[in-house]
Parts: sequence; structure tokens; C-alpha cells
Amino acid sequence: MAQYMCGPCGWIYDEDLGDPEHGIAPGTKFDDIPDDWKCPECGVGKEDFYLLDFVI
Repeated sequence: MAQYMCGPCGWIYDEDLGDPEHGIAPGTKFDDIPDDWKCPECGVGKEDFYLLDFVI
């Protein structure tokens, strides 16, 4: 699965791990996250994340 990085703060959303603390189950694809979801570190929206070409 893919990983996405928050541009402003560098937090990584890993589709394998999800974001269970904020209601996103493991295995949830980034495109399937609700549009109102925010970065848990800095609060920006999905539009400020970008797909990583490599796995961290």
C-alpha cells in the first residue's frame, strides 16, 4: 500500500496503518479518507499531502 506525506509538517499517512486514533481504520486508502479529515500533527487538509515514491 502507499504512503502520503504532509507537506507542511512531514507526518506520514501509511495506508497499511491508517489513523485509528482519528477514526481511519488500517488498510484505508488515502483516496477513501473523508475530505474533512485533517493531519493529526498540524491540522492541514488532504490537499496538502503528496504521494511518496518510496516507502519509509
